[in-house]
Amino acid sequence: MAVTTKKNLPRNRAIGPHVNRLSKSQLYSKKALYKRPHKPIPSTKAPEVDYAATKTVKVGGAKNGGERLVPVHKAPRFYPTEVQSKPKKPRKAHRAPGLRSTLTPGTVVIILAGRFRGKRAVFLKQLESGLLMISGPFKVNGVPLRRVNQAYVIATQTKVDISKIKLDEKFNDAYFAKEKKTRDQRAKAKEFFAENGEREKKKCPDGRIADQKTVDKSLIAAIAQTPVLAKYLATPFGLSNGDFPHRMKF
Repeated sequence: MAVTTKKNLPRNRAIGPHVNRLSKSQLYSKKALYKRPHKPIPSTKAPEVDYAATKTVKVGGAKNGGERLVPVHKAPRFYPTEVQSKPKKPRKAHRAPGLRSTLTPGTVVIILAGRFRGKRAVFLKQLESGLLMISGPFKVNGVPLRRVNQAYVIATQTKVDISKIKLDEKFNDAYFAKEKKTRDQRAKAKEFFAENGEREKKKCPDGRIADQKTVDKSLIAAIAQTPVLAKYLATPFGLSNGDFPHRMKF
């Protein structure tokens, strides 16, 4: 009886779903891929320049020889008693995170953290940093124009048609950044030990108030096209006994 042998079987055949017989490193060794010629990678570094460690300086005086050889960089007068570790150069670059598929301009979101937690707002656009630009609007539920991380919002299935709303290009991360004010310790002490115990309240700039009214005017007009949507935005979100958020469909 002739013995039949299986031919042309792959060396790295599958032994299960998404599991191969050999790993990538084992296959690299089996095929002897390390013997193949590799093209040299051209260096992009600039050629190193050999700088002189010393220089010649003219010296006055008849008995001093006229010239003297001195080092270009003076050696430090003091050295640290312990070896100081050099901080590593950060190699990470900030990349804006991708937007979730459930978040599209006009989506009504529920804020989960911060000053306005539990309130609903309308997502307007994503900034360059990856943060979301939202608005309540302020006239409906008191949520102003602000930016929030998408990790702290729940995207609902309710949407507002904001295709006709044109947002100015000035609404970027620099627009929402806080102004850094430098104050000396005396000014801080006077404010802390004030007689009436009240601190100065921060006033919102007039430009921010005008921008809020401009955006809210067009946003409220878009919300008015859907009945009961304004009341829905004004109602805060909350859980009661027997509510399971992981089973809810927002």
